[in-house]
Amino acid sequence: MSFLNRFSAPLLSVLRIVSGLLFLEHGTAKLLQFPPTEMFAQAPAMGSLMWIAGALELVGGALLVLGLFTRPVAFVLAGEMAAAYWMAHASQSPYPIQNGGDAAILFCFSFLYIAAAGGGTLGLDGVLFKNKG
Repeated sequence: MSFLNRFSAPLLSVLRIVSGLLFLEHGTAKLLQFPPTEMFAQAPAMGSLMWIAGALELVGGALLVLGLFTRPVAFVLAGEMAAAYWMAHASQSPYPIQNGGDAAILFCFSFLYIAAAGGGTLGLDGVLFKNKG
């Protein structure tokens, strides 16, 4: 299976980009009502917890797609998803499939991995900060 090693860095970039796009979509649904969903039919009040979450998802998702400030952004977003799980989902049921928190858990640990591993070979971090460690 060592032949798969050559794909690990590019696939880390793919994980970052796809996760970022999905997260960005959550932000646009909350703040811009696009794509339209029943859950986010109205924009949350500015400054509310839902608005802050949407702003993190919109800006953080875009930064992850671009691969810019990847590690700190991924770390903050992992924390957002941990908080979202415990604040909005966990009290409904101990089982993530029943409480709707499975996506929050998956985002949390994907972002935590990206924060630790970096964003892969494709991204602006590598272009802008290649000589700075």
